[in-house]
Amino acid sequence: MARMLVDIPIPPKWKRLWDTWDLRTFIIISLSLQTFLIFVAPFRKRTKSYWIVMPLWSAYLLADATTNFAVGLISNSMGNPGEDAGKKNRDPVENTDLLAFWAPFLLVHLGGPDTITAFALEDNELWLRHLLGLLFQCVAAIYVFVQSLPDNRLWIPTTLMFATGIIKYAERTRSLYLASADRFKESMLTGPEAGPNYAKLMDEYVSKKKANLPTSIEMVDEPDQAAKSANKAKKGNLTELEVVQYGYMFYKKFRGLIVDTIFSRKERSLGRDFFLNRNAKDAFKVVEVELNFIYEVLFTKLLVVYGKYGAISRFFSLATVCAAIILFVMKSKTNFSDVDVTITYALLFGALGLDLTALFMLLISDWTIITLRESPDDEPVNSFKNKMITKFLKLRTEGTLKATKSNVNSKKDDKKKGVDPSKPSKEDDKPQPSKEDDKPQPSKEDDKQQPSKEDDKAKGVVPPPKLPRWYMLKRRWSETINTFNLINYCLHQRPEPWEKVFEKLGITGLLDGIFYVKPESFSTELRDFIFLELKLKSELADDLETAKEISSARGDWVLRVEEGWGDLLKYVAGVDYDQSLILWHIATELLYNQELRTDNKGDIKGKEISKLLSDYMLYLLIMQSSMMSAVAGIAQIRFRDTCEEAKRFFLDKTIVEPSDQSGNGKPQIPKEAGGKHIQACKEIYEVATEVPPVAIKGDRSKSLLFDGCILAKKLVEKEKDSKSDKWTIISKVWVELLCYAATHCRANMQAAQVSRGGELVTIVWLLMSHFGLGEQFQINEGQSRAILQVGK
Repeated sequence: MARMLVDIPIPPKWKRLWDTWDLRTFIIISLSLQTFLIFVAPFRKRTKSYWIVMPLWSAYLLADATTNFAVGLISNSMGNPGEDAGKKNRDPVENTDLLAFWAPFLLVHLGGPDTITAFALEDNELWLRHLLGLLFQCVAAIYVFVQSLPDNRLWIPTTLMFATGIIKYAERTRSLYLASADRFKESMLTGPEAGPNYAKLMDEYVSKKKANLPTSIEMVDEPDQAAKSANKAKKGNLTELEVVQYGYMFYKKFRGLIVDTIFSRKERSLGRDFFLNRNAKDAFKVVEVELNFIYEVLFTKLLVVYGKYGAISRFFSLATVCAAIILFVMKSKTNFSDVDVTITYALLFGALGLDLTALFMLLISDWTIITLRESPDDEPVNSFKNKMITKFLKLRTEGTLKATKSNVNSKKDDKKKGVDPSKPSKEDDKPQPSKEDDKPQPSKEDDKQQPSKEDDKAKGVVPPPKLPRWYMLKRRWSETINTFNLINYCLHQRPEPWEKVFEKLGITGLLDGIFYVKPESFSTELRDFIFLELKLKSELADDLETAKEISSARGDWVLRVEEGWGDLLKYVAGVDYDQSLILWHIATELLYNQELRTDNKGDIKGKEISKLLSDYMLYLLIMQSSMMSAVAGIAQIRFRDTCEEAKRFFLDKTIVEPSDQSGNGKPQIPKEAGGKHIQACKEIYEVATEVPPVAIKGDRSKSLLFDGCILAKKLVEKEKDSKSDKWTIISKVWVELLCYAATHCRANMQAAQVSRGGELVTIVWLLMSHFGLGEQFQINEGQSRAILQVGK
């Protein structure tokens, strides 16, 4: 049976319109995408907003596709000059000259901006594909150029831009290659070390023995470099310049963490001695700079353009673009279309603008600071050059200073009171507000159950100053942590018909991230608390065995150390990590909402920290399952079964009406605050739990809803019999759960987070490594050498 061809009639005027504007449109789109990427790409390390990440992802994918398509259109037009309807009203030869001139600009666009080479870490592994793309696109551009000869009047500027395009594309390919996992790991390897000359030493030993000389081999201790580093560790606060310098130093020392490199006692002592002498603010700033260097090496061109080669390539690129502009301006354009001339000028000045922007970004980057002053020991801190660089860094972070003006004022007050502002204190950094401050307002009938803002202030929960929108330009990461709450998720389910549609489309996870994940500010109270806990653990970890034991704890260390809480060990050490996390999340949520209904005078700070970490850790476990795969276990099964039991319970208690689950109406937007949420937690807590749930349900369901309820009640009972506040214990347990996840998540997944706004767990991962906690320190470098002793 003959194949039937369907001929869809297209009006001739639409064909002419497409033939005239297809190439021009795609060239304009390509230039627009390059401009968008160079300015917006740096924001992805500073925000987690879908409204920035999704357009950036789309632009990244479209940029190469659009440019490749435009190159194909030019090649096709050059190969069939008589068939190009776009040349109807002008000289084909002159149009061919412009087409050949446009081709190298597309090669420049394929090289991409300096601010983004890879969107995800996996893109770096495709460097070989980009190398092949470089070869094929160069061939295509050469083909277009040769087709325009010998009568091409723009051959000189075309040649100049062609050289620039090759350099740009080669820079991108090399950046991807250097950031690939294998090449990155190779760069971590030190020179081969054969050790002492064993054969020579033994020959001498045997010869001395044969001569009947009293000979022995003795080990002589060498100076302990690790001990020297302890004496060199800087004391006191760091300047802005020193923050960058030490951040770069630790980046060079510990970048091997990304590829699971094993470190020696020397590196452990270096980091541990330095960070034990820091306060929380300076320590986090150093780690943030370190993560910024990791981001720029893995996801931008800065490693390639940094240094002498980068300076030469930038100078050459600017020179060729300027020369091309001058030559084109001097060229007669009487035979060129005004539209084509305008597009050509847009390409020329667009290339110049992109190069100048990239140069400006490089000049104000941390890499330039390191070029000028790499080591903090190069010059005294109060030298003129260091003072000028420090002033520049302060100017660059002026947004932070203005946004935290209240902190500066508080320090002035401290000086008046005789308090040393260099020491970490509650007044040094104003705490961020509790989660409840940002939640939607409850209904009038629930006002009595909700704590007022005045009550919060009386309890010590001080709201921070509102940060301006441009503050995002100054920070090095998002400075937010995403939170996800199990009770809130169960109370505000989408209607079932909608849910089935979303599952078929495969966008359930995306919608959950948009509607149920809530970003919270990373408070200074939380920062100081985490740092203090890590510092205390590091002080105890003098040897590697203790360090490994502490880093492998997931709540059991705290429960063993604190008197009277050992009975709760079965809820951490006796269960899987994912099971323990969900149990403690439920218990934390029940107790937190119970105390919203009462005027509790306990550890308010510990309560807020526990709530924040509880929701954050559940977000990592459920919404970042690929990152937590090493510790997640069957978390998804347990979470779904728990949610199913919770939804059934809420229906039975009429907390959720059956109509909420129907297909009538639009999907609900969750509102965690209000009486419904508090009432749900109250109903769960009041269920009789004398009989363990497993005795009734068996293994059919993995739900942990009422196991968490039992844990909550036991925490209340233990608090009555103990001197410690339950929130103090809970907050410390959550820090250990966070630290366990940080040390057991895959290193490449940790590195991937720096391009997604950053994660607290990644910062904790680096901090623990610098504090000497973890399993990556396994090489004990010898501090002695063998010598041959010959007696008389």
